[in-house]
Amino acid sequence: MTAVHDLASVSEALEHAARQPYTYVRKELVEPDWRRFPGWREVTEAQWRDAQWQRVNCVKNAKQLRKVMGELLTESFYEDLDADQQRMATMSMLIPPQMVNTMVPEGAAAGEEFTKAFLADPVRNYMMPVASDRLLEWTSHPHSSRDSLHEAEMWVVEGLTHRYPTKVLAEMLSTCPQYCGHCTRMDLVGNSTPLVDKHKLSLKPVDRQDQMIDYLKRTPGVRDVVVSGGDVANVPWPQLESFLMRLLEIATVRDIRLATKALAGLPQHWLQPKVVEGLERVARTARRRGVNLAIHTHVNHAQSVTPLVAEAARTAMEVGIRDVRNQGVLMRGVNATPDALLDLCFALQGEANILPYYFYMCDMIPNAEHWRVAVWEAQELQHAIMGYLPGYATPRIVCDVPYVGKRWVHQVSEYDRERGISYWTKNYRTGIELQDPEALDRRYPYYDPIHTLPETGRQWWSEHQND
Repeated sequence: MTAVHDLASVSEALEHAARQPYTYVRKELVEPDWRRFPGWREVTEAQWRDAQWQRVNCVKNAKQLRKVMGELLTESFYEDLDADQQRMATMSMLIPPQMVNTMVPEGAAAGEEFTKAFLADPVRNYMMPVASDRLLEWTSHPHSSRDSLHEAEMWVVEGLTHRYPTKVLAEMLSTCPQYCGHCTRMDLVGNSTPLVDKHKLSLKPVDRQDQMIDYLKRTPGVRDVVVSGGDVANVPWPQLESFLMRLLEIATVRDIRLATKALAGLPQHWLQPKVVEGLERVARTARRRGVNLAIHTHVNHAQSVTPLVAEAARTAMEVGIRDVRNQGVLMRGVNATPDALLDLCFALQGEANILPYYFYMCDMIPNAEHWRVAVWEAQELQHAIMGYLPGYATPRIVCDVPYVGKRWVHQVSEYDRERGISYWTKNYRTGIELQDPEALDRRYPYYDPIHTLPETGRQWWSEHQND
């Protein structure tokens, strides 16, 4: 008996040793059945695929959420939601049915069971934050700010950020089809909340676009334009197509990227015939002129990758878009584990043909500390996902350092782990540092969430938070 037991123990030990930290299992995409929600039981597939129906039926407040959910959620959830909306939310609520439908996709029994599952859901976590999600202490970092990346400081004309030597960000408008709780542009995008009175774009769209085009014509060193907002899915298509065609007339512009979370949040928009036909016209012109035209979307969890999302990405590439790439945000409670990141990357790359490109560390905006991870945690995650995906489809985890820009998380110059202060350098000047002789020698700080620090570090911040 002892020998047999020993052999069994050895066999079990060898089996355990042979296991990989992550095991890939192909999961085909599934569109969750929206009819599991009481408010959508009579919604037809034709309605669901209609972009206008999706926009009209967005969830914008607790009253509309109740209409969709019926008796699924307990009253305690709505109290939790209202407390957040009144005191802590930096973004107003706006969630298309497509995104709501990816929350608790398997369903659960009404009442406590569904409420518990809903609170634990990763998509709900960042699209519909509640007060109990937030930290009680250090809810915001002392160095957090509304425009944490200082993009507006680098506007060369309204809405055009010239942050990198060869690249610009064109903010076409300040609205999206959906509002994410962690939005890095929370100072500008969306409706005001009780906590945040939003800034507004002042120029008419046509005047703003004219000024952007004029600047790019006068600045031949810019070759790459990210057309964003907000979300380009909210720009009326004729207006967006006109702007893109004007960009394509500028000989020095060689890359154009369309930034749209709506490819995942509202894929129905990108499947509308008028949009598909217009995208094909733009793609044909770009190809003829040798310009790389890509779509950058924003998916944070594998649940959000559904057949409709894959269809929208495939359709874009069929009409000539060169690449569809994903720029996710690394968030605790959403995707900040190796398994969650790899599941998402395999869903994107293997099932939807969307290239996993970047995962940004969540920016230092107010009330975001419960989502943010420390630099060392991001470094460990980058290490953990290496070797599983094809090299070209292995995303880089980056820290978007204020006044610096994107840096791979292992490019940190110096790191005080006790106080959670990392220091970074750069090799170019932003648009506001052209006359700054020390810009390339300066070390720029970035700050870990204080709750991730050892006790000595948390104590230091308690004593120096106003420094």
